[in-house]
Amino acid sequence: MIGINRVKTWLLIATLAGLFVAVGALLGGGRGATIALGLALVFNFVMYWSSDRIAIAATRSKPVTEAEAPDLYAMVRELAVEARAPMPRIYVSEMAQPNAFATGRNPEHASIAVTDGLLKTLNRVELEGVIAHELSHVKNRDILVGTLTATLVGVVVLLAGWMRWGLFWGGGRGRGRGGGGGGNPILLIVALVAMILAPLAAQLIRFAVSRRREYLADADGALLTRYPPGLASALRKIGSSTNTMRVANNATAHLWFNQPSRAVGEGHSRIEQFFSTHPPIEERIKALEEM
Repeated sequence: MIGINRVKTWLLIATLAGLFVAVGALLGGGRGATIALGLALVFNFVMYWSSDRIAIAATRSKPVTEAEAPDLYAMVRELAVEARAPMPRIYVSEMAQPNAFATGRNPEHASIAVTDGLLKTLNRVELEGVIAHELSHVKNRDILVGTLTATLVGVVVLLAGWMRWGLFWGGGRGRGRGGGGGGNPILLIVALVAMILAPLAAQLIRFAVSRRREYLADADGALLTRYPPGLASALRKIGSSTNTMRVANNATAHLWFNQPSRAVGEGHSRIEQFFSTHPPIEERIKALEEM
């Protein structure tokens, strides 16, 4: 699993760089491709080294010491030893909705954050299941793959915008000197279809990849604790929560243990469910019960 996720990570990085270079060549020829390649390298470097800090800041999580949360530290340390993973940094977010997430480019630079709501809602066995789920994400290097997938989606949306300006406002090739009306009609139609479908396709791929990783982390987490009912019970409590999440947004949704929402309880709309980064809680519970 770790090897597969490493390959996915570098394929995503290569794809991201390739997209930058392609649009650079489209809009500026060889010079544009060179500039785009430089931007891609800088962008990938920043995301690789800073994705964890960005996630922590975006979710308003704060570090806690072992003196402040001794029971939580003891639980995480015990599970980390069982998983043969380094001890992650621990954060707590002052939110009432029960949830958690892990972040970090590799197990040596990992962090786990839990909300106040999670600590107050779950008992020890249930909390162990959630922590084991997050440690499985860390060990499998799912976090970096998810972060780069989300970044790739943003790049595709950005490229669609660049294509619009390049083809419709004089950046594309084969245009009349006055811009505006000199483009190839067929090329303009293809570009219009691509601008509409490419971001949607990228989002659907992102959601499919994220949902599969959640099933795998559930299974690995249950194996780590050797008690699938604990994680299943945690999912039931989290799914029935009536608290909302103040920092819910699409950029960090894939990080959380459960799909965050500003809706109350299970009040996701049908559109939210279709474009969810997580499988339905009922299906996750069913898979755990079958274990």
